[in-house]
Amino acid sequence: MRLVTFALIALLALVQAELWFGKGGLGRAMGLQSRLVEQQHKNAVALARNERLAAEVRDLEVGLEMVEEKARFELGMVKPDEIYVRVAPRR
Repeated sequence: MRLVTFALIALLALVQAELWFGKGGLGRAMGLQSRLVEQQHKNAVALARNERLAAEVRDLEVGLEMVEEKARFELGMVKPDEIYVRVAPRR
């Protein structure tokens, strides 16, 4: 009877050790959980960027106001009858 009890306790210890330290154990689960949180953050950032780009595409498809604004601010273009004045900040 003692041999059966000892065998069952050893088997239980082996199963517990596998659960805690094995291939699918607690340490791996915690590591995967932290990777999941990190990936969810990256996905949220990418989703926000995609939404901004989609809004910009919609604006470009709808009208030329966005094109004119980009040309003015990014390329420094002016209309033929306009005078371009640049004010430098004080240092």
